[in-house]
Amino acid sequence: MKTAFLGITGSGKSTLLAAVSGRKVNTTGVSQIEEVIAKVPDERLDWLFNLYKPKKNVPATIDCLDLPGLSFADDHSRASARKLLGNVRTTELLVLVIRAFDSAGMKTEPLKELSELMTEILLADLELVETRIDKLKSQVSKPSKDQAKQKAELDFQLKLRQTIEAEKPLKTAIADDHELEIVKPLGFLTLKPLVVVFNTSESNPAQTFETKGIIDSSIPVISVCAEIEYEISQLDATSRADFMKDLGLTESAAHKFVRSCYSALGLINFFTVGPDETRAWPIMAGTSALDAAGKIHSDIKRGFIRAETISYEDLKKHGDEKAVKAAGRVRLEGKTYIVQDGDIMNFRFNV
Repeated sequence: MKTAFLGITGSGKSTLLAAVSGRKVNTTGVSQIEEVIAKVPDERLDWLFNLYKPKKNVPATIDCLDLPGLSFADDHSRASARKLLGNVRTTELLVLVIRAFDSAGMKTEPLKELSELMTEILLADLELVETRIDKLKSQVSKPSKDQAKQKAELDFQLKLRQTIEAEKPLKTAIADDHELEIVKPLGFLTLKPLVVVFNTSESNPAQTFETKGIIDSSIPVISVCAEIEYEISQLDATSRADFMKDLGLTESAAHKFVRSCYSALGLINFFTVGPDETRAWPIMAGTSALDAAGKIHSDIKRGFIRAETISYEDLKKHGDEKAVKAAGRVRLEGKTYIVQDGDIMNFRFNV
């Protein structure tokens, strides 16, 4: 799962990414797309690690793409920005980082910046539709066995163009699974899940913003002071706890932000435990036990027999596996069982 971080130059998205990944901040910004791995905090995994005391603890992660700062000041910069946007069509989630702090006497306009970014994303999709329409028009003008299919897609793409020009959500133009299959490989940006982050000032880190009329109300909106979060990320565990206590924080905003991204991607965790490691495995909500087994190894999926399953809540309530078994709370699940968030699974297989 890949997440693209987008922001106008100076938004502080690289600082935010440094905060969630633990890397050093790039003070000069990025000149090309960089990939960063962010760990997904999960207190359940930490509890399991303390219970089993294995050799290592392996959290789930999110692959994050840090794009160079975007600019729409003139035609040249806008063309460069569109090219960058075209490079993230294969990602599963977009994170828009909006500057919401003043610096060097410059007053920021976060809502205007958000509106501008949303417009440019929409226009990037319009450009994609126009390119597809031109190609299909050329194809349907030549007799071929696929002409009827090409004509049907052309009509559909014209409908998509009309929807974008009306500034309506692109999903409203998709009528059925067949049309959904047409748009999937094109990577429309406006069809991707979205998280909006307002990078706030150190003096008002929890500042909120009214985004009605700019983005859909279902889109997660988070306020984070990237500078504070970066400072927190660079401290050792003891100093971090003291610093957060001084700020009146029980959890860093960066951790909440990463979990929001995880949720927006539709992901949940199941866990495996043992003397070697405790590990969180990310899967899409609705995944079967058989496919979850394949997440670990294809041989486990191929030779699947059953999955011995304990819910995290049951294990925490009873204290250890022996007590869970005595309470009759260990379940034997088959291939079609839908894995639940927090399941602790031990797969039995034979190959």
